[in-house]
Amino acid sequence: MNSVESLHGRRVIVMGLGRFEGGVGVTRWLAEQGASVVVTDREPAEKLAASVEQVRSLPNVTLRLGGHVESDFTAADLVVVNPAVPPNSPYLKAAIAAGVPFTTEINLFVSRCPAAIVGITGSVGKSTTTAMIGHVLEHALPNRRTYVGGNLGKSLLDRLPEIGSGDIVVLELSSFQLERTPLVRWSPHVAVLTNITPNHLDWHGGFAAYAAAKLNIVRFQDPSRDRIIIHDTPDLREKFDHLFGDLSGLWRYGIKDRTAVARRQSTAAVDCDDERQSWPDTRLDLPGAHNLENAAAALTVAHVLGVAPDAAKAALAGFPGLPHRLQRVAVRDGVTYYNDSKSTTPEAAVTAMHAIDAPLIMILGGYDKGSDLSPAARLAAKRAKFAACLGKTGPTIAETIQREGGRAELFDTFEAAVAACRREARAGDVVLLSPACASWGMFEDYRQRGEAFTRLVNA
Repeated sequence: MNSVESLHGRRVIVMGLGRFEGGVGVTRWLAEQGASVVVTDREPAEKLAASVEQVRSLPNVTLRLGGHVESDFTAADLVVVNPAVPPNSPYLKAAIAAGVPFTTEINLFVSRCPAAIVGITGSVGKSTTTAMIGHVLEHALPNRRTYVGGNLGKSLLDRLPEIGSGDIVVLELSSFQLERTPLVRWSPHVAVLTNITPNHLDWHGGFAAYAAAKLNIVRFQDPSRDRIIIHDTPDLREKFDHLFGDLSGLWRYGIKDRTAVARRQSTAAVDCDDERQSWPDTRLDLPGAHNLENAAAALTVAHVLGVAPDAAKAALAGFPGLPHRLQRVAVRDGVTYYNDSKSTTPEAAVTAMHAIDAPLIMILGGYDKGSDLSPAARLAAKRAKFAACLGKTGPTIAETIQREGGRAELFDTFEAAVAACRREARAGDVVLLSPACASWGMFEDYRQRGEAFTRLVNA
């Protein structure tokens, strides 16, 4: 089935409704297109109550919850796959074997979106960078409407009727989403890549496959029209030199002498002297040098889209940050508490530890995604006065910290870990939830974990 073919009267399977409305937007949109929709999920209805409530009364929508049925997939005209569904799903394989095409919500959107799209990906920092870009464009380009979505926020499918060719869409794109964008041979007009470090290796099957999915963001760009913006680091330079050759539309951003800078440079390492930009005295209400790097990415995107430097900096000064990303949630008895629950990789935890210039009390550990946690644990041994470790990875992290001469204890519950940190902390200290791991097994997602931390801190 062509990606923009009419869906009226077609039998469409939505594979994965999700607990947090992941499949709600596409289900609603498909129903509006006149499709006959079957929504199927392994979880029972009671665990999907919030999502079920929003789709139950939609016309021509059937709910098949508590398990998948293979015949639904083999008899369909199209399968819309939730990003988290792995490629080796037997139901997806059955659909493919029966000749049934499959796609994703993000593919349905980008195939139909008339606006210029800015796409952002990376292992660390993509959500904050996406939000920064959206904030800057919304405030500095008031004559062009800006929409923010993708992996950050709700579906934009239902906004398609109002999105025009003169608007800008800013999409955060996960490796799961980018894994399947080649189905529609799509890359955004402006592609931003913050970094590529090991993550989701259990899902992708290894780092090479994960990196390849990330690089899909630039795989189908038009060099005469599109722009690539990457963090100016040796690893990304090497990847782009090897894979893409000389790219005149490539911009590298970074920090020099505490100033956000960018340069337009080919991968052949020939500087374009008339294509350099800097944004001195950029003010942010967020901690850490990494956030200035995120700001440099946002400022580079703004520059490429024609925003004056002063206007872009003024917009960034009012950026409030995102929940669960180094979010200051309380100051109690002189102790500051930061919720960095979105830290689901060791690299994110390392970044958070470097961002805080105060004595640290840490909460580390969670679900085991197969990442190498030793760099985060070794740094915690040096930076943290005490680390409360928990979850599947807790024992390994605690052992590494202790072996490196630090203090760490293992806890069975999240509540006990937070309570121990409160007991250990003294005025002037920072208690930092930056787990370096996913939350699964203890929480439904990082949001629930961050909310629990905030609630316990303020209890």
